[in-house]
Amino acid sequence: MAPKKFVGAIDQGTSSSRFMIFDDQGAIVAMHQEEFAQIYPKAGWCEHDPEVIMASVTQCVTEAAKKFKALGHELSEIKAIGITNQRETTVVWDKTTGKPLHHAIVWLDGRTNGTVKQLVEKSGSVTHWQEKCGLPFSTYFSGVKLRWLLDNDEAVKKAHDEDRLAFGTVDSWLIYNLTGGVKGGKHVSDVTNASRTMFMNLHTLQWDDEILSFFGVKKNVLPEIVSSAEVYGNVVDGPFAGVPLAGCLGDQQAAVVGQRCFNPGEVKNTYGTGCFMLFNTGSKPVISTHGLLTTVGYKLGKDAEAIYALEGSVAIAGAAIKWLRDNLKMIKSAAEVNELASAVEDTGGVYFVPAFSGLFAPHWRDDARGCIVGLTQYATREHIARATLEAVCFQSKEVLDAMNADAGTDLAVLKVDGGMTASDLGMQIQADLLGIDVERPAMSETTALGAALAAGLTVGVWKDLDNFKASAKPDIFKPTIETANRAERYGQWKKAVERSLNWVE
Repeated sequence: MAPKKFVGAIDQGTSSSRFMIFDDQGAIVAMHQEEFAQIYPKAGWCEHDPEVIMASVTQCVTEAAKKFKALGHELSEIKAIGITNQRETTVVWDKTTGKPLHHAIVWLDGRTNGTVKQLVEKSGSVTHWQEKCGLPFSTYFSGVKLRWLLDNDEAVKKAHDEDRLAFGTVDSWLIYNLTGGVKGGKHVSDVTNASRTMFMNLHTLQWDDEILSFFGVKKNVLPEIVSSAEVYGNVVDGPFAGVPLAGCLGDQQAAVVGQRCFNPGEVKNTYGTGCFMLFNTGSKPVISTHGLLTTVGYKLGKDAEAIYALEGSVAIAGAAIKWLRDNLKMIKSAAEVNELASAVEDTGGVYFVPAFSGLFAPHWRDDARGCIVGLTQYATREHIARATLEAVCFQSKEVLDAMNADAGTDLAVLKVDGGMTASDLGMQIQADLLGIDVERPAMSETTALGAALAAGLTVGVWKDLDNFKASAKPDIFKPTIETANRAERYGQWKKAVERSLNWVE
């Protein structure tokens, strides 16, 4: 009998880091997770310490390796490591020291409002570069965050002027450090992460000189663009020293791979800190006319063709539940939301729009702010808990409607994954509000699995995509409410969204 082969996956998210080890059937064998601190310097701002992120990853790798060995395995059985990461979060460091020059600016940070306005005025349109890069001007994208840093941090500007600046998203920062850092570390970014900067041309898969000139950014600060499945270098130290880093995808694209959305027309929705729906459009980029983003879905090999996706991004999903827990102290654990929400039949007319940093797809309104409307003396924390679950599902409906409009055909099933899908109530509400089946895989860790799949394909653990099938049947949630009820509730949600707009000048 051939020895089993294993693949590791670093899953570096917005609120925690994880390391997971998968066997050659795609089952989780060992894992470790660490939460890390969020830094909020001002209202609407959110930062991470890049060195804390790196330390949390190192800790997860070390602890998972111990658990793996305790099961009787040899570390040499792990053939490759893949990486998946929170996207758009922007890291800048000094090439000569390898040290960060500023805290990482997190993807949902809203400080770049003024920068966005300047860029729109300079270009004449919010969608000026969308045909080339697939993205409108927004506080969301890392290129806009880099422009803000160059304008507002003297150390970053000086490093840029002196050709010492290195810019990257979290994937670049991790690969750089894991492959040696200042001692020969690789400065790369895979196409899925690069497609979230505004700097990459979707058609050439290279940095675009015209866009860089417009932003005033030198090309020598940027990482080399690589595919999602190739060997970027070997880990230099720790329990997996010498193991190749062989796969990398932004977290939402990793979930596309982990959910096996390999055919045009297949759609998945990931419920994490935010909520992200991706629709496989095949080998040609489709530019949205309904407020969606065009992004690279995956490119599984140097010579493989790139597969594109339309994406609807929602800034606040699970983060709204975290807000109930950490800010309002309304619950002690995330799971408590389900208990409260289950105790009432509906929201009692309460609607919650969690526009904490504006609204992303399909609105793209950075002037919006969070609001809870429809409150009466009848309303209780149970109603607010249920309204929080519904808020995530209504936002997903808005995105799905935009996808249907862009696709010209109504989607029949939504594949789901991420932390919130553990809530049966949440997924039933989602099916009810969408009016279509919601399909939850038996193994919900599809993001880490996607990164592991990319790495395993590179080193031959899996021969091809057909070699990798889901073993267990998914859970299916079917809609149970009448069309009129759905339409009435959605109409009320739209009114609530209107109340959230034009709040910030």
